[in-house]
Amino acid sequence: QVKLVESGGGLVQAGGSLRLSCAASGTTLYTMAWFRESRKQAREFVSVITWTGSNTYYGDSVKGRFTISRQDAINTVYLQMNSLKPEDTAVYYCAAAPPSLKYYSDYIGYDYWGQGIQVTVSS
Repeated sequence: QVKLVESGGGLVQAGGSLRLSCAASGTTLYTMAWFRESRKQAREFVSVITWTGSNTYYGDSVKGRFTISRQDAINTVYLQMNSLKPEDTAVYYCAAAPPSLKYYSDYIGYDYWGQGIQVTVSS
């Protein structure tokens, strides 16, 4: 029933910024996360914002550069990506899980996924 649609990807030079959006329908009461994967990197946890307390956590590779946020009024989650590096190049996926999720960095805990959106960072 839950549908997630990503937008905002594209091409950017190293050091630049992008903001990804994930529009959700079907429910608002979900923990929301971003994952990414590429041909050289298996699916990797990027960031999460929990429903309970709106706590945020980040993968080590993006900590200090990326910021996750949400606007519940329009059922949208954002990922602000600053100081982008070529190694950030990947397909980025939005994912949703029930608020009871404990192991938020593991992709198997998420029930719903967006279609993915390409982010390419050139050097």
